[in-house]
Amino acid sequence: MKIDPKKPCNNLPLLPPPEELTESRTIWQAEAAARQALAELKGYAQVMPNQEILINAVVIQEAKDSSGIENIITTQDSLYRALAVDSGTVDAHTKEVVNYREAVFEGARSIKKKHILTVNDIAQLQSIIVGNDAGIRKLPGTALANDATGKVIYTPPDNSNTIRHLMENLAEYLNEKESSLVRMAVAHYQFEAIHPFYDGNGRAGRIVNVLYLILKEYLEIPILYLSSYIIRNKGDYYRLLRNVTFKNDWQGWILFMLKGVEETSLDTIGRIKRITALLNETIDTVRTRARSIYSKELVELLFEEPYCKAAFIERKVGVERKAAARYLKTLEDLGILAKKKIGRENIYINIELMKVLI
Repeated sequence: MKIDPKKPCNNLPLLPPPEELTESRTIWQAEAAARQALAELKGYAQVMPNQEILINAVVIQEAKDSSGIENIITTQDSLYRALAVDSGTVDAHTKEVVNYREAVFEGARSIKKKHILTVNDIAQLQSIIVGNDAGIRKLPGTALANDATGKVIYTPPDNSNTIRHLMENLAEYLNEKESSLVRMAVAHYQFEAIHPFYDGNGRAGRIVNVLYLILKEYLEIPILYLSSYIIRNKGDYYRLLRNVTFKNDWQGWILFMLKGVEETSLDTIGRIKRITALLNETIDTVRTRARSIYSKELVELLFEEPYCKAAFIERKVGVERKAAARYLKTLEDLGILAKKKIGRENIYINIELMKVLI
């Protein structure tokens, strides 16, 4: 099929693509390696004493990286500050990244509850990301252009009925009983090719990836994200997407995505190990040097909320404000936390954990 990049691709083929284009010995081998790494990641996550620590750490990094792909730039520091401080002064970029985090959590909750991923679910995620209810595109005029030259490189479907039909087909493909990481890669291409929304398509598509992994029980919690891998290989990512569209080269795209799953799984395992080691070290320090304030809930909170404050301790540990403030001062004296004044609030930063997360 010959495609003119300047004309709407209203004849985008439905899923699945021809089997001979998506199955080969090379792809099978890459899928096996990716599945093995993903299974190992799932196992490490299951034995972590508090999965909330891992979810918060990984989702924050993913929100930052995924938004960074779209040139929505914020810092890790700004993100944790935004989550810790009740303030209306959060900059627009940080707010978008915080929205992305909430969309991940909402999507994971929905998958766990309903065991299905619908078009409306995806639209709801996108609505959370961008902060409006514009929904699926109804008007023509959307085109993707080269940032440097302004040259149009692809024009997605522009007929609202066609877009809706393609999205329904995509949802059906995602929810079929058969599952594979190849299917995740195929679905990700198709979502980006449909480009169903006016804004937030890339971010929504990357959330759909991890929701598919939960839906098909490759993972139990949302901890595998490809955004850092895409950032490192951004040129290849867009080139291979275009190659599917204009050259029907599914194999190159699928192999790229499978390699991303494998590499990112192994990277995340390494992060889990570092967080777990630091958690155990911190437990030993507090238990031996500040036994009067020690509790498992207290130490784990410092890892769930790297930017901590007295209100968090009151709620989690169940102590009064004065005791919570004393706990934080003791932890600061031990060198575990560092105090930072943000507005009118004192925020306490888990120094060593932030080194792992950045």
